[in-house]
Amino acid sequence: MDIQSMKTMLQLKGLQGISSTVQGNTTSLTSTSDLFQQVLQTALQSQLNTTTSNGTLGNVYQQLQSFTFPSVNRISSAPLPKDSTTTIPTDLESIIGQASRTFGLPKELISAVIQTESNYQSNAVSHAGASGLMQLMPKTAASLGVTDIFNPTQNVMAGSKYLRQMLDQFDQDLDLALAAYNAGPGNVQKYGGIPPFKETIQYVQKVKNAMV
Repeated sequence: MDIQSMKTMLQLKGLQGISSTVQGNTTSLTSTSDLFQQVLQTALQSQLNTTTSNGTLGNVYQQLQSFTFPSVNRISSAPLPKDSTTTIPTDLESIIGQASRTFGLPKELISAVIQTESNYQSNAVSHAGASGLMQLMPKTAASLGVTDIFNPTQNVMAGSKYLRQMLDQFDQDLDLALAAYNAGPGNVQKYGGIPPFKETIQYVQKVKNAMV
């Protein structure tokens, strides 16, 4: 075996000896190649002391002395993002409570509609122009007495009032009331139930899931 072949063999052996350990969010690589090199050098030194074959083994040993295994750089990974769970802002809880008492709606229902509509973002605006926490259309908001559609109190109170109207109109049927809130009561009446719109069907289910 020539020197180059032996170097190649040692490189492969060194890479096979790399073990990885994971601690927390940081990955560190620990190489066992140093131990392998020390064992190999000890064996060669022992052979060198018992042979005088034209100095060939001695030459190999001298070259191995200067051979360096490929270095393995420490790899650091960025911390994993924390789980992003949606929570109700504390300043919004009192508004939801007030709307719940005023219009006789479960707080969980109002909160679920807000989460589904705007994810608690008071400045949210949809592509259709619905705005605020409960995504009121400007004409609907105006009919409910809203003067500032982005005002959290006005928006939630008006949205809750509209939701109560939909429940009353459709005999307290939550599915139909939510469908009417999303697609308009005219469409619910037209189709005699939840309109066959993918967005509306998914909307009703999302709100109900958010209440769990």
